[in-house]
Amino acid sequence: MISSRLPRDLAPNAVSRAVAARRASGAPVVDLTESNPTRVGIPYPPDLLAPLADPAALTYDPQPLGLPMAREAVTREYARQGLAIDPSRIALTASTSEAYALLFKLLCDPGDHVLVPEPSYPLFDHLTRLEGVATAPYQLEYHGTWRIDLPSVASALTPRSRALLVVSPNNPTGSFLHRDDLAALADLCAARDLVLIGDEVFADYALEPAPDAVSVLCQDLVPTCALGGLSKSGGLPQVKLGWMAWSGPAARVGEALHALEIIADSYLSVSTPIQVAAPALLPAVAVVRERIHQRVRRNLHALGEACANWPAVTRMRVEGGWSAVLQVPAVVTEQELIARLIGEDGVLVHPGYFFDFAREAFMVLSLIVEPEVFDRGVGLLLARAGGDQA
Repeated sequence: MISSRLPRDLAPNAVSRAVAARRASGAPVVDLTESNPTRVGIPYPPDLLAPLADPAALTYDPQPLGLPMAREAVTREYARQGLAIDPSRIALTASTSEAYALLFKLLCDPGDHVLVPEPSYPLFDHLTRLEGVATAPYQLEYHGTWRIDLPSVASALTPRSRALLVVSPNNPTGSFLHRDDLAALADLCAARDLVLIGDEVFADYALEPAPDAVSVLCQDLVPTCALGGLSKSGGLPQVKLGWMAWSGPAARVGEALHALEIIADSYLSVSTPIQVAAPALLPAVAVVRERIHQRVRRNLHALGEACANWPAVTRMRVEGGWSAVLQVPAVVTEQELIARLIGEDGVLVHPGYFFDFAREAFMVLSLIVEPEVFDRGVGLLLARAGGDQA
């Protein structure tokens, strides 16, 4: 009865079962994977969501790509980042995940391929499969900083490749797209008639940025779509607003937006209250964004200080985002290490295999966790996985 677009096995994985068992026993869990900013003690202005009550939202004016006032508000967000995007090249969505679904409908026939990075967040396999599309992975490599392995991009291409996806900064590696890589990817997309998609939801959270970090929108050679949204830029995952911004040749971008409008008109998923609120809400979330940024910077610094006492542990360079990656001694498998951390220490972290790291052993931590929880969890993690202390 269930579609083959869903995984055959829908049961919780071993990590989820272990966490559930520990919580059921009443034992505490130090969660270093928490990525919901509304649950980590970040203070929000009490009247932040007041614009959602604007009486103008009582009038329903369905616009498939979004109300003009909301699209203009998004262009001001890009202007804040130094990017000039015309409102006509903005399309609103209810989330970044929905934006992916619309893009895969727009660009791909069933069985077509989308190039995706590894390691990266494991949502892409699920989203593409739901649309009848396949992923073709290319690699990120670490040489003091994470960079796109351009030969692996070329190797991942097939006759059915339709789009190339870049995540900048990447989750979990925290690596930004670099200017020379953007130029190489644009040339490749032009030669193979691919659309370039840039997931830039964490772009506001630079930590150790490369001097040549750049948005995918900083080129006009090929049709390019950048994704953003309030979930990350404003710390408001419950206020469902995402967006696409397009750059590239005018005729081809216009063709894409016209087709996208037809698809979006079939759903009209973005609520009127959030669109009416956008001109006031997008500037107002700056205070929340700064508080999140302070938290992330604080925890990254604390992590570096803690790791300095464990020579066998490498805190990998983080250019931006909300995550950090530790390389730990591969004395046991990641699966066994995670089991011991949960069962014996009560600490939950993400194993590297969750993000398709090419080898072991890596641990991925959220940097927005409350500081006292973060410090306690990091101490337990390093004592378990760090080898000999300095």
